[in-house]
Amino acid sequence: MNVLIGGAWPYANGSLHLGRVSGLLTGDVIARFYRLTGEKVLYVSGSDCHGTPISLQAKKEGVSARSIADRYHEQFIDCFSKLGFSYDIYTRTDDPFHAEVVQSLFLELLEKKVLYKKAVEQTYCVNCDRFLPDRYVEGNCPHCGNIARGDQCDACSSILDPLELHHRVCKLCSETPITRLSDHYFLALSSFQNKLDTYLRKAEGWRENAIHLSARYLKEGLQDRAVTRDLDIGIDVPIEGSAGKKIYVWIEAIIGYLSASKQWSEEQGDPDLWKDFWSDNEVKSYYVHGKDNIPFHTLLWPTLLLGAGDLHLPDHILSSEYLTLEGKKFSTSNNWAVWVPYLLEHYDPDTIRYFLIANGPENRDTDFSWREFIYSHNGELLGAFGNFVNRNLVFIDKVYHHTIPDGKMDDSIQITIKQLYISSGDLIRQGRLKEALESIFSFIRSCNKYVDEQKPWIQVKEDRATCEATMFTCTQVILNLSILLDPFLPFACRKIRNILSLDELDYSWNYTEISAGHELGKIELLFQRIDVNQIEVEVEKLKQQNIRN
Repeated sequence: MNVLIGGAWPYANGSLHLGRVSGLLTGDVIARFYRLTGEKVLYVSGSDCHGTPISLQAKKEGVSARSIADRYHEQFIDCFSKLGFSYDIYTRTDDPFHAEVVQSLFLELLEKKVLYKKAVEQTYCVNCDRFLPDRYVEGNCPHCGNIARGDQCDACSSILDPLELHHRVCKLCSETPITRLSDHYFLALSSFQNKLDTYLRKAEGWRENAIHLSARYLKEGLQDRAVTRDLDIGIDVPIEGSAGKKIYVWIEAIIGYLSASKQWSEEQGDPDLWKDFWSDNEVKSYYVHGKDNIPFHTLLWPTLLLGAGDLHLPDHILSSEYLTLEGKKFSTSNNWAVWVPYLLEHYDPDTIRYFLIANGPENRDTDFSWREFIYSHNGELLGAFGNFVNRNLVFIDKVYHHTIPDGKMDDSIQITIKQLYISSGDLIRQGRLKEALESIFSFIRSCNKYVDEQKPWIQVKEDRATCEATMFTCTQVILNLSILLDPFLPFACRKIRNILSLDELDYSWNYTEISAGHELGKIELLFQRIDVNQIEVEVEKLKQQNIRN
């Protein structure tokens, strides 16, 4: 089976904060897991370099949009690399290759009458002398009354058109825009209502928020959506007489999953290799994103794929809820955020990964607090996992002269480990990462209890053979934890295999044993304790950056 994993494309208009990556990490865990099972994996993503937020940031700084996109794209690459994201390709939407794929698909959909042209009213600011992109228009949502952008309401998740907003204003000058006619191309979304209804009814592996929100849109009835806009930056509409018109960001960004796959294929030296991950034969696809992107992945993207034909529809929609910060919503404008570059500079990447998986917004909104972040590190990563690995390897190093003793594996623990590969693997396949991680850590806690009950420090004096069996068992546990936890905590797991002198081991998602007589490498701690006084320091920093803003 071939596995395609698409991670949402972050806007390259500012630094990544923890809320933006909290859901994306799911994709990396799943990619790493499937590679361990021996499946072929293609894990793709990139930076969205055409969105209105980038134009707004460029205007604010008085620089070009390209310079903003370049700055943050490179920062994203650095952050994702340091966090251990194992993308097969991480590209960008202003790459010429992406533009070529988007324009080709645009023309194909136009020929198949999935797209059509018509004159429509567009918001126009007389004061700015320009048509306004959707995000340049702000007003009250017609459905819930909250302040909303011209493309979507964050409060009620409605997809909007700027003309639907009440009390519209131009975000650039705060004047009230007028409307003017302009020719644009539309996606015949309404004609796919029945097909999408059928698709949703058969959906498996979707999170509940994706099912419920998609069902709501379908019940309300789908409306055709404009796929082009009068914009300054973006991908040109490849039709004569369309000067100044761009393919709207929401359609070309989601096509990025396909263009990135094709670009990866070209880079592998086989232009047709991408087809292995997009045909209906033995393919499983995962799309990982926040709940604000649900309709784009469950309705708009499937419509484009159905319209093109012969392209695999999404199987798993893993749409995370929101992560809050110390009880309040993340706000870049108010500088109420924990920035990923800062976090990576001061904390272990596995500490970040562990917290976001164990406490992240998988099925409900969850909160990041510095207290929970530091206590989860000290209590679980260091106190349970790190402690088990260190206490046993140090004992072997000291008592058995850094050589694994000759003993017999505890049968019940071996059975538990084998069952854990099956049960945690099934949970990962379903995108239920919190449960998978907790099941492994529950096992770790039971193993610490096992050592406490065996008391090898006494056994070595009174019953050396039993002590050897205890330590042999613990070594096998440690090795298998380095595999079971590899999708979640890759840095610590690599460190374990280095200590075991197995860094070149061709390991897989199966119970594995290391032989007696094998020599250990240099023992080192997996994690360092974080001073709990750091909680107050970080909370105060957060408050101060919020005040300064």
